[in-house]
Amino acid sequence: MTNEQDFIKHLQDSQTKESAFRELLQLYKERLYWHIRKIVISHDDADDVLQNTFIKVYRSIDKFKGDSKLFSWMYRIATNESITHINKNAKQQHISNEEYQKNAINNLTADVYFEGNDIQIKLQKAIATLPQKQQQVFNMKYFDDLKYKEMSEILDTSEGALKASYHLAVQKIENYLTSN
Repeated sequence: MTNEQDFIKHLQDSQTKESAFRELLQLYKERLYWHIRKIVISHDDADDVLQNTFIKVYRSIDKFKGDSKLFSWMYRIATNESITHINKNAKQQHISNEEYQKNAINNLTADVYFEGNDIQIKLQKAIATLPQKQQQVFNMKYFDDLKYKEMSEILDTSEGALKASYHLAVQKIENYLTSN
């Protein structure tokens, strides 16, 4: 599909929805997986959240009005599903979200799908010390190389606020990395 509006029409048309959705999966599943993985840390959790994200996209595509780009809309769903996943699991374990994420990072080296080194684990630990919004902004900018305009659509926040959040996140990460 060359035109996003045409693609959306195919996704919303009952005759072409299935084939268009398969194409959507192929186009975005890897990018969304890595976005989710940065939030939930674990491969298995990322797979679960990715599946929930695409189920929600499939069920809600008819309500998509095109006020933002399709990917931005899906990114927002994936972000919200990731946060919901963390909140639910932390609550089940009777711990804070921060504690849950620290546990996930501490278990990272046991994850057979993690191929990082000590520096990457230290970076993940530094990111985990940030407030949730700063984590999202840092991950989107640093790892996904999203523009502030795209991030603004996804997070429904002004570009100026996002720039400030990113700057603060970078400072906190630098402080963490130099003091630990």
